[in-house]
Amino acid sequence: MKPWSNDLLVVEDLDKTFTLHLHGGLRLPVVHRVGFAVRRGECVVLGGPSGVGKSSILKIVFGAYRPDAGRIFLADGDGFLDIAAASPREVIRARRHIMGYVSQFLRVIPRVAALDIVAAAAREAGLEAEAARGRAVSLLTRLNLPERLWPLPPATFSGGEQQRVNLARGFAGDHALLILDEPTASLDAENRNAVVELIAERRAGGGGFLAIFHDEDVRARLADRVIDVTTFSAHEAA
Repeated sequence: MKPWSNDLLVVEDLDKTFTLHLHGGLRLPVVHRVGFAVRRGECVVLGGPSGVGKSSILKIVFGAYRPDAGRIFLADGDGFLDIAAASPREVIRARRHIMGYVSQFLRVIPRVAALDIVAAAAREAGLEAEAARGRAVSLLTRLNLPERLWPLPPATFSGGEQQRVNLARGFAGDHALLILDEPTASLDAENRNAVVELIAERRAGGGGFLAIFHDEDVRARLADRVIDVTTFSAHEAA
């Protein structure tokens, strides 16, 4: 699969097997010869039952796991960076400027206020302090996080409140590609709608998404294409 000018991401012949050293070196195949593309303005959703390797694919694309084989072409200026072969420094730069990641869980430095967490992500994207704070305020407002919580650290928030901070942080940057792993799982209908609107706006500006949504309504509203990961299952290929 050859990257084209409209591609943000091209995944080609991706293989991954985990070795369980605490279980006598047992090898657990995860995915086999995965291939797909995400184009500008597109939301591509990974589908299939739990345990088939969807979240692992997202983490491989983000550079958290190194694949055993294959290439991951990420649009980078006038060319493409192969995340599968990139150095740690190149992966960090790509995460800062090109691709973001929103998981199901908020992981932050303890005792940092929710507003500061989101503003820091905006500053990392290049905004000055005042503009970054303004973007953080806008996102937390749109995601319906009560203003009384903004100065507080999220450790004591409910799961849904933490996830809204997590989403605000993810959207605070200007990443061309945003990777979403079950971002609406702990949200009510009002806040799921807010996330759908944020994604639609980012797509209208040419941003792309690679996502997992178990919520069928959200998936139906957002997915341009659903990639059935079972067709790439290493469990089936083994």
